[in-house]
Amino acid sequence: MSWSAKQAADWQELLRMAAGAELVVERVALPERQMAIEGHFTLPELARLSLEDQVFVAAFVRSHGSIKEMEQVFGVSYPTIKTRLNKVAAQLEFVDVNPPDPAPKAATRTGILEQLNRGEIDAAEAVRLLEALA
Repeated sequence: MSWSAKQAADWQELLRMAAGAELVVERVALPERQMAIEGHFTLPELARLSLEDQVFVAAFVRSHGSIKEMEQVFGVSYPTIKTRLNKVAAQLEFVDVNPPDPAPKAATRTGILEQLNRGEIDAAEAVRLLEALA
C-alpha cells in the first residue's frame, strides 16, 4: 500500500505533535483480512524519525549509499549530506546483529587454547580470554 499525500501529512503532523516523545501504537489492523491486534507496540526507530529524515534515509537507500548521487538529488554539497547523515545516525540506536560469543563462564586455559587451535577464535581473542582468567 502506498501512502496518500493526506496520510503522509497526517503522519508528519503526528510526529510534530509528539516532539520526539515516544509514540505507542495500541491497535494494528489488517483490513484485507478483517483482523486487528490490540496491545502496546512501540514504533521502530526509523518510523520515529521526522518525515524529512525518513525521506532522506529512503533516498540514501535508493541511491545505494552514494553520497555523490545524494548531492544531485538534494542539490547540496558533500559536507551537507555528511552532516545530515550524522544527524540521522545520532537518532538511531545501532544493534550488533552478530555479537561475538561471550567466553564461557567456566573457561579454562586449555579450553581457550583448544578453541584457538580449532580456529574458533583468533589470537587476539585468545589473549583477551586468557587475561580475563587471571
